[in-house]
Amino acid sequence: MKLRFSRPGASEAELDSFEWNKISGWVLTALIAVLGLTIVTGYIYTPQKPEKPGYVVEGVEEEASAAAPAAEAEKPIAFYLATASAEKGASVYKKCAACHTINQGGANGIGPNLYGIVGNVHAHAAGFSYSDAMLATKGKPWGWDELNEWLKAPKAYIPGNKMSFAGLSKPEDRADLLLYLNTQGSNLPLPPVPAEAPAAEAPAADAAAAPAEGEAAAAEAAPAEAPAQ
Repeated sequence: MKLRFSRPGASEAELDSFEWNKISGWVLTALIAVLGLTIVTGYIYTPQKPEKPGYVVEGVEEEASAAAPAAEAEKPIAFYLATASAEKGASVYKKCAACHTINQGGANGIGPNLYGIVGNVHAHAAGFSYSDAMLATKGKPWGWDELNEWLKAPKAYIPGNKMSFAGLSKPEDRADLLLYLNTQGSNLPLPPVPAEAPAAEAPAADAAAAPAEGEAAAAEAAPAEAPAQ
């Protein structure tokens, strides 16, 4: 049962309109109250951002950068081939298998067949549509160093070639892959490992020894001059 509080003689339409006006007034009042509260609290609790976030510990960045070891320069591929694994290279080759076959007599795919590639020559595969950039190197041998540079960054080794593969950044991965490729119809002997460069401390040691030798010579000459005085 609905209870209506109305003035005597008011019609049904007037009552409904009056009630809706009251409801609208309450909603508007509530919205104004919320808006006013938001503005007031915004003035009271305005966040202040610090000029420098967090706590700065002096000297930490400088020490960290000084202690960080310098990036080791990449050695010739022969160093990595000496400890490479053809088994690991077979796993690395899976990145190439989508475009190349490696079995003897295998068909060319997106890339040429790679059987016997180590020691072969550039643009060796008959019937394959090489790029003009690769054809410009036709006949150049695929030695260990050349294949290493190609696998490292094909676009840098032969700019303009069609190969979309970005390359292998780790020399260990390239060495493993080259060793695996060598087992697939090539079997070339591994290149000799270059001799290590002499230690950098040797010149400094020689320089330190020179003054000591000079001082010893001066000490020996001093007694001989004494009688002349």
